[in-house]
Amino acid sequence: MDTQKDGKTPNLSAQEKHEVDKNQPPRAAVLHEIIRSQGDQELERSVAALWWSALAAGLTMGLSLMAMGLLNSRLPDAEGFKVIASFGYCAGFLAVILARQQLFTENTLTAVLPVMTKPTLNNFGRLMRLWSVVLVGNLCGTILVAYVMLHLPIFDTKTDLAFLEIGRKVMENDSGKMFAKGIISGWMIATMVWMIPSMESAKMWIIVLITYLMALGDFTHIVVGSAEVSYLVFAGELSWKDFWMVFAGPTLAGNIIGGSFIFALISHAQIRSESGPPKSGGHEKDQAESRPD
Repeated sequence: MDTQKDGKTPNLSAQEKHEVDKNQPPRAAVLHEIIRSQGDQELERSVAALWWSALAAGLTMGLSLMAMGLLNSRLPDAEGFKVIASFGYCAGFLAVILARQQLFTENTLTAVLPVMTKPTLNNFGRLMRLWSVVLVGNLCGTILVAYVMLHLPIFDTKTDLAFLEIGRKVMENDSGKMFAKGIISGWMIATMVWMIPSMESAKMWIIVLITYLMALGDFTHIVVGSAEVSYLVFAGELSWKDFWMVFAGPTLAGNIIGGSFIFALISHAQIRSESGPPKSGGHEKDQAESRPD
């Protein structure tokens, strides 16, 4: 009886071994390098390119507020239907990520990995430049879209009231809750960014899954939330001081900590602890044997 000392299935052809290798999920180090490379490309972009992409992303994120407001205003006012209306939260994220626009909370992972890999003053300066440009661009876009949604005669009264209720729901949190929920939100977005390269074909469903859970948990997000809360400011229900001190500041800090200092740092530490030459598999051996002398 034929046995295999290494525990591998016997009598596989070279082609079959290649199929096995091809269907293996990518190693964490591969995902790390894909995201690090993407982050390095983002750090190289000009200020103008970052600004316009970030502004476009801020405007696009208004789709989340719009979709949630439209769903809430058209569904019966019952707790069970709020679960359905929460799907509207996914709209902005889907549009921004699939369109490859600059979203600040994505950059708390992608742009941070190159700095963790090579922590130089130059890289840190590039990170601060990207973060500041993208954040300002995102906020300008979301605040502008909130102003337009309120002041132009676009929606009916019931939908306008739904927009107000969404903002009021966010402001039920004090600054401590904004911060804590922002940490979870930043961690979830970083998880989503990490998952996408390993399952590119399921990209849309990954985005929907993660952002829908964010909506159900009422976790705070600096970009989406700035549209929701600034709508209250323009409606005269909230001051700009409360916008910045109660919502924006704590939420931003939480998003950065969740995405950069927790997820990115732990993921990078994992890769550093696994550093070393990759093990050669059967496919590489087959390739070596098939080379001509």
